[in-house]
Amino acid sequence: MNSIVSNVSRRALLKTGGALAGGVLAAGMPLSQVIWAAEGRVLKVRMNLDITSLDPAHYVSDREVDVMHCLYSKLTRYKPDSQWGWELEAAEKIEQVDPTHIRFRLKKGIKFTGGYGEINAKDFKFSVERTMPIPVWGPLDHVEIEDDYTGVIVFKTPYEPVWWLPLPHVSGQILSEAAVRKVAKDGGAFGMKPTAFSGPYMLAEWKANEFTLLTRNPEWSGPKPGFDEIRIVPIIDDKAAERAYQAGDVDFTFISLDSVAKFKTNPPPDTKIEVMPSVDYVWLGLNVDHPKLKDINVRKAVQWAINVPQILDAAYAGEAKVATGTIAPGVVGHREKTLVPPEGDLATAKAFLEKAGVSDLTLTIDCLNDSASTTIAQVIQAQLSQIGIAAEVNAQDPGSYWTLGVESEGDRWKDLQLVLNAWSGLPDPEYETCWFTTDQVGVWNWQRFRSARFDQLRDEAVTVADPNERAKLYYEMQDLMEESGAFRFLTHKPRPIMSRTTIQAATCPDGTPLYVEFKPVSA
Repeated sequence: MNSIVSNVSRRALLKTGGALAGGVLAAGMPLSQVIWAAEGRVLKVRMNLDITSLDPAHYVSDREVDVMHCLYSKLTRYKPDSQWGWELEAAEKIEQVDPTHIRFRLKKGIKFTGGYGEINAKDFKFSVERTMPIPVWGPLDHVEIEDDYTGVIVFKTPYEPVWWLPLPHVSGQILSEAAVRKVAKDGGAFGMKPTAFSGPYMLAEWKANEFTLLTRNPEWSGPKPGFDEIRIVPIIDDKAAERAYQAGDVDFTFISLDSVAKFKTNPPPDTKIEVMPSVDYVWLGLNVDHPKLKDINVRKAVQWAINVPQILDAAYAGEAKVATGTIAPGVVGHREKTLVPPEGDLATAKAFLEKAGVSDLTLTIDCLNDSASTTIAQVIQAQLSQIGIAAEVNAQDPGSYWTLGVESEGDRWKDLQLVLNAWSGLPDPEYETCWFTTDQVGVWNWQRFRSARFDQLRDEAVTVADPNERAKLYYEMQDLMEESGAFRFLTHKPRPIMSRTTIQAATCPDGTPLYVEFKPVSA
């Protein structure tokens, strides 16, 4: 998810509220004045959020996951390639013994820093079981330990997404049990205070809303990473990031889609521009429990009033394609088309509103305060006005936005009406659907959408090995989402990247950076 997300039972992300359009850069201070110069090769990258947790069981953003991949080891990892794939990392061997059992053997000699010894099967068991509340583990039952390096992951029922979701992603990160219990005796959240690392890099320093500094781990026994240091600066707005790149403050950044043509025509010196297809998904959610939106006819009026191509032209200069659901092209379960035409239809929208017997309706649209999100919200505002709905746009900083629909964070979810969402995806449809089950209402299901049939299909879909049969279940799930009137799917916006030709960037097919694999290009 975006920016998401797991076990947020705290207000950690509230700390990011002061980052605004670039932390130190917004204050007019070049990054070079804030982070000291260092000997050796240094990679300077931009993130669109500040990190607030390096705890795999209590993370907030997928950008935090990008950093964790540098600090911890996993059994497997994503390959840097144009096609999705995975390969062994901390595992010497891993095999599917039967539909519900996966046996692994760890490599010997991977050490934790701080004198916590080698990674072992007990650490893996501890790490996995503390992340079990995260939906991506599905029907995980437990981890059996066979010896110091060997264990078996046991599921209650078959779970197809295991190879793409938990193992190579955040839930597969292996922590030292002893190190975690040193800072949290009950094994609970440790936030930004990890005490042991097992990856190629260590956390050297972090200053909230200013920078994160990673340095090489001297105890790392694997392949030597390409850079001595990785410096990460939080810059929320893409336009601010583009200026930072042009000033020489960062070497790698995502840029806005409406800047692609300009930079391709006239790129900065020694610069490469790439536009990567995305599995991320953007949609407008409608809170079905709000009194103004309880009538499905009102929700359908909103759906039909929205012209998606108009939105994409305004927000992304026509560089983004219309989405048909939460599941992107190339992923199992991608639908060919939506039930409501992308262009909508104002006459149909007005008819639904008339059927509801509603007039002079006022609604709110909550969104993040970046330029693309506010543009989308403003276009939707104008489109709704064409059927007599007056909408007010509430653009919010990340600290405020990411707790809007979370019941444990207060009562603001009761006032939520329309909310613009943009979440990160992964190459398995479970990740694009697991957040919308009934048990996620009040957590990440901010639409408060409930469907017993959807929940049943979700449980069944993760057990089906045949991709064609599995896809049919996800088609129906997305139909149910759309039929509820709680979703208007917008886009899987591409990810344009700007980077120096002096570095060899390594990414997943969707542009997600794999910093460990970045290398300098020899002159």
